[in-house]
Amino acid sequence: MQKITPFLWYDGNAEEAANLYTSIFKDGKIISTMPGPGGKPMGFTLELDGQRFIAFNGGPMFKFTEAVSMFVNCETQDEIDYYWERLSEGGQKSRCGWLKDKFGLSWQIVPPVLGELLGDADREKAGRVMQAMLQMDKIDIASLKAAYDR
Repeated sequence: MQKITPFLWYDGNAEEAANLYTSIFKDGKIISTMPGPGGKPMGFTLELDGQRFIAFNGGPMFKFTEAVSMFVNCETQDEIDYYWERLSEGGQKSRCGWLKDKFGLSWQIVPPVLGELLGDADREKAGRVMQAMLQMDKIDIASLKAAYDR
């Protein structure tokens, strides 16, 4: 069992969120359901790419903010494109690989190569990559590499 599990608070639509996320992520599945009042489920334990989460119907008191986001490592542009489009559907696309899904949860769709290029010892190259990224909504790996190689 994993030691730390993200606990996500929804306003009555935890089941919809659990179903959406498990349909998007590889090997996504609902592990268990927590019963609630009147027979309606109160929460769901789900697994996405081997990571467990709890989606809970807690009510309207608390909302998601960008202070917490889900960070999705994407090795290829196809993967970035897939998660970007699927997770932002009904939500809001933002800058630098960030988006909000239709429930207001923030996600970062980012390739590991971005961190490698930004961390390069050649600060001029890293700076060009940073400037290229700051102009992007969805991250474009080829454009990052082109900025690095200029």
